[in-house]
Amino acid sequence: MTDSYAVIGNPIGHTKSPLIHGRFAQQTAQDLRYTAIEGPLQPEGAFAGVVRSFIAEGGKGLNVTAPFKLQAFALADELSDRARMAGAVNALKFVDGRILAENFDGIGLLRDIAVNLKRPLAGRRVLLLGAGGAARGALLPFVEAGPKELVIANRSVAKAEALVEQVRGQGGPVRACGYDDLAADGAFDLVVNATSASLTGALPPVPATVFQADGLAYELAYGKGLTPFLKVASDAGVRQLADGVGMLVEQAAEAFEWWRGVRPQTRAVIEQLTVPLR
Repeated sequence: MTDSYAVIGNPIGHTKSPLIHGRFAQQTAQDLRYTAIEGPLQPEGAFAGVVRSFIAEGGKGLNVTAPFKLQAFALADELSDRARMAGAVNALKFVDGRILAENFDGIGLLRDIAVNLKRPLAGRRVLLLGAGGAARGALLPFVEAGPKELVIANRSVAKAEALVEQVRGQGGPVRACGYDDLAADGAFDLVVNATSASLTGALPPVPATVFQADGLAYELAYGKGLTPFLKVASDAGVRQLADGVGMLVEQAAEAFEWWRGVRPQTRAVIEQLTVPLR
């Protein structure tokens, strides 16, 4: 019997998830069907109703994208540590009448950086721009990777400081600062743009001095080519640029393995979805 999975979001027409999971299913010989669901924004509680209907129809699992990650968090019967830390959920699994919840965004990002791009965080200076949901998802995997220093920069320093408090004692030095403070911080081995600025063609106010030529500039947005953030990094001499397509595929692979018990290969799918950055 063919098992049913889907991604739910709104809007959802842009999603690459059916393509990705379709490739994974072919590669691993898994009998499954993966579709896209445009979830309702209104009325309150409608999202939960769609999820429960999907379960009643035999659905095995869901990927969850904007704007439903917080509602999925509230709906879950059981949250992983990563989901609890992120305060948001991007994958659900339905087992024995219970809704299990995970957040694979951060671990997918870390795997893309450390494995695909060959930039392990251990002993490195890392700058994370932003203190919203994307940064929250990345925080615990980043801390556990053992960087020499992790700096979280945000317009609201209080929000960045709140994230620091959540991981205090779980790894190496983590601190918060405002963007204006970065001018005195020197260059970082890895700079990750976890803000939403690139979605609107804007630029987080970071000085060019945070970049170094042999470092990595990583843009969480994907499929947008040379974003303002990546252009600033390129103009500063950074030779290795990356966008979030690898993260997208790697978090999908994590969910696929969680659901099906088999790990798909990601390289060919990442190459298929990659667009030029220069």
